[in-house]
Amino acid sequence: QVQLVESGGGLVQPGGSLRLSCAASRSIFGIDVMGWYRQTPGKQRELVALMARGGSTNYLDSVKGRFTISRDNAKNTVYLQMNSLKPEDTAVYYCHAVSKGTYWGQGTQVTVSS
Repeated sequence: QVQLVESGGGLVQPGGSLRLSCAASRSIFGIDVMGWYRQTPGKQRELVALMARGGSTNYLDSVKGRFTISRDNAKNTVYLQMNSLKPEDTAVYYCHAVSKGTYWGQGTQVTVSS
C-alpha cells in the first residue's frame, strides 16, 4: 500500500504558476505509474499528467506546454509544475499511483481567478 498526500494548491491569478507536490508514504521507485487528475463539480475526474516508471509522460492536450510532471525518487515525491494558469484549470487536483493497486490522495484545491 501507499498513502499519498498532496500540497501546494491555492488561489492564483490567471497567467500565474503553482507547483503541486505529492508525497508518498514509501519509495516511489517501484511504483508503476504516478500521475495527477483533476475534477470540477458535476464533471468526471480527468487525467492531467502521468509518468511511468521508465520516465515516459503523457499530458492532457489542454495543459501541454504549460504543465510539467516530475519525480524525485530520493524524496518519494511527485510534482506538477503548472505555468500560465487559466481559469479553466480551476479544480481539485488529485495525486494517483498504480502499484499492485490504485491509490489516491485527498486532493488539493487550485483556483485560478483574478
